Amino acid sequence: MKLIQKTILLSALAAGFFSLAGIAQARDLTIALRSEPSSMDPQFHSLTPNTQLSETLFDPLVRTDANAKPVASLAESWTVDGNVWIFKLRPNVKFADGSPFTSADVLFTYARVPKVPNSPSSYSLYLSAVDKVEALDDLTIKITTKGPSPVLLPNLSMVPIMSHKAAAGAAPEGKTTVELNRGDGLVGTGPYQFVSWKRGAEIVFKRNPHYWGDKPDWDRVIYRPISNSAARVAALLAGDVDLIEDPPTDDLPKLKQDKNLHVQETPSVRVIYIALNQGKEVPPGMSGTSGKNPLADKRVREALSLAIDRKAIVERVMGGAAQTAANLLAYPGFGTAKALAEVPPADAAKAKELLAAAGYPDGFTVSLGSPAGRYTNDQRIAQVVASMWARIGVKTEVETMAPPVFFKKRDSYAFSTYLAGWAASSGEMLNPLMALVVTKDPALGLGTTNWSKYTNPELDKLVLEASRTLDDDKRSEMLQKAGTMVMADYGILPLQFELSVWAMKKDIQYGGRTDQMTLAQYMTLAK
Repeated sequence: MKLIQKTILLSALAAGFFSLAGIAQARDLTIALRSEPSSMDPQFHSLTPNTQLSETLFDPLVRTDANAKPVASLAESWTVDGNVWIFKLRPNVKFADGSPFTSADVLFTYARVPKVPNSPSSYSLYLSAVDKVEALDDLTIKITTKGPSPVLLPNLSMVPIMSHKAAAGAAPEGKTTVELNRGDGLVGTGPYQFVSWKRGAEIVFKRNPHYWGDKPDWDRVIYRPISNSAARVAALLAGDVDLIEDPPTDDLPKLKQDKNLHVQETPSVRVIYIALNQGKEVPPGMSGTSGKNPLADKRVREALSLAIDRKAIVERVMGGAAQTAANLLAYPGFGTAKALAEVPPADAAKAKELLAAAGYPDGFTVSLGSPAGRYTNDQRIAQVVASMWARIGVKTEVETMAPPVFFKKRDSYAFSTYLAGWAASSGEMLNPLMALVVTKDPALGLGTTNWSKYTNPELDKLVLEASRTLDDDKRSEMLQKAGTMVMADYGILPLQFELSVWAMKKDIQYGGRTDQMTLAQYMTLAK
């Protein structure tokens, strides 16, 4: 009896030892984010800090790879005939709660998008071409578009599929954004599942045991929002985190020389731009204009653009880790005009002449809103632009704040002008044109991030026609014309194209993405 008890005890101790050993060998991944998401609701705010976490919890029908090419995800295949698309859904897929994925989840997800209230940048943009969504059976979806839709696939990649069972609720949209933010109904088919979110401290995901794809390398992923770039670097050097987003450009040479680290640099499709409030009313933060809004005058907008030395910003502020921009997508991206590949030099003298001709020889005062830590060196860029505008007589009061606060204030038109960024999800000009400069029409999902009140009916017509043109050559020609039109009108002022940069421990491998997303499921432990 004693022998049996001893054997049992030794066996238990051995089992405990091996269990502890397994725990010790398990590896978590800790990522320092440059900006905390504004929400966990996967349909609330089309913003990279939100989207990259959504893509780790959820799957879309079709996703895009590291180079923005559409690839199969929850839809394993599809066919198109004119404006009718048939998607065959992947069988035997389960949500993180073990429930089966079916066409009912797709119907629920797409119907929810326009119902989400107070969205700062609505996902309706990505479904604007969709006329009808039908379930032919549990694993077949029919999507009818309003006309030929050449960028439907990359647009669908931006809409992660939610569980109709878990996300159902009493509100018109089902589970509300508030409920989803605390994890209630936040159930996806992605490689990880939600554990917790302590605002300002950390976000924790754990591996989804029901995931249909390749098992990710990490048991848990811990995201720590660290908006201060120097603090992110310090956390990496101290070993407190495994990977950081957006290391300071001034620190890149030092980080590249550290034998214990790896720096990944990847060209991006993100443009950093300045939007000008062009409405008839005098916007907040503006004075000295005799009751008029000078930003409604093309000559004034051109003057503000000419005052900006983009080359100096790239060289002195960005340390060369960016490319000057005279368009919303870098040439030779699809639909970009070669004539806009080169940025004209700054010309303060001409800018002053234009201001005088417009009736503002002594300038005026504006406010320039900017997030603090959302984009690389965003605060510094805003300050430099303000000093450049001051040289032509436009006194500029810079207002910087945490990204969630900034976007709320931007959406309520609290600034005369603001600095922000946009990544072209489809990899072509159609996406930024549709989002940033087409006349805002929430019901149709158009101009979803056009907070500058810019409107040009001729451009609207051209962009909408391009969105229904399947012939690549014709569509490219239309987009080039539209891009040239808005740049000639100074409807928006592009500054630069960001270079995506990550720094990580030597044993972490991540190839980076043109869309700048930090996706834990594609990070691996070096063998």
